[in-house]
Amino acid sequence: MDPDQVAKAFVEHYYSTFDANRAGLANLYQDGSMLTFEGQKTQGSQNIVAKLIALPFQQCKHLITTVDCQPSGPAGGMLVFVSGNLQLAGEQHALKFSQVFLFNVFLRCAWIDL
Repeated sequence: MDPDQVAKAFVEHYYSTFDANRAGLANLYQDGSMLTFEGQKTQGSQNIVAKLIALPFQQCKHLITTVDCQPSGPAGGMLVFVSGNLQLAGEQHALKFSQVFLFNVFLRCAWIDL
């Protein structure tokens, strides 16, 4: 499996789910997963999803500009960097965003149908 294809498929799935139904992201996180957002750390699938649902906007559309990935660690992990624009409902101008994902074990991405 090509890491670039896996990263792009994950990013497409993640942000389309985020935009349509943030609660649907729960299965992408584990109890040991960590989200750091604006200096605040949130751990665990349910806590992360609660944080994402509580963001001060309900409707949005992510427009991805770049997806860069590289191997991370001997167990087949992967580091994915995403950047793009976030268009909020009712706003004229999009916001710039970036996000980093770290997969400790590459095989955990096996749900992606390439």
